[in-house]
Amino acid sequence: MNKQVTLDTTLGKIKVEFYAEDAPRAVENFVRLAEKDYYNSTTFHRVIKGFMIQGGDPKGDGTGGESIWGGTFEDELNPAATSYQQGYRKGVLAMANRGPNTNGSQFFILLEDTPNLQRQYTIFGHVVEGQNIVDKIGDSIVDPELDRPITQVVIKSMTVIDKK
Repeated sequence: MNKQVTLDTTLGKIKVEFYAEDAPRAVENFVRLAEKDYYNSTTFHRVIKGFMIQGGDPKGDGTGGESIWGGTFEDELNPAATSYQQGYRKGVLAMANRGPNTNGSQFFILLEDTPNLQRQYTIFGHVVEGQNIVDKIGDSIVDPELDRPITQVVIKSMTVIDKK
């Protein structure tokens, strides 16, 4: 699946591309949800300064979302994969989960290299344009108890394109 997705947010555009060979199910899930407008009007509901921004929950509070297969799907954590070996670096796109094999629709983008993050999150892509927008979202003022931005950052739409 040789695609790119542009996230059009209230703060600007972020373009991501994928590690389709390393995480084919996560990539298919994200792209198909984007094509179905699943992520439209959702928010980055969790922001932890210096760590990551998280989105993809239609409920907007971190408790919702499901995969294209309904429910969740298994992790794709292959130590031989290039993305796994490169690890959790700034700009990485990974599946958010509640524990092993609980991937649904939620995802996060790293704000910094995070080498000590436990290897339990499937890396399936990375930012190729708009890291400055990711950083701007990461600078949001948040409710300290919920890590939720005081001013919502909305994903207005996602556009899927064939990578050239």
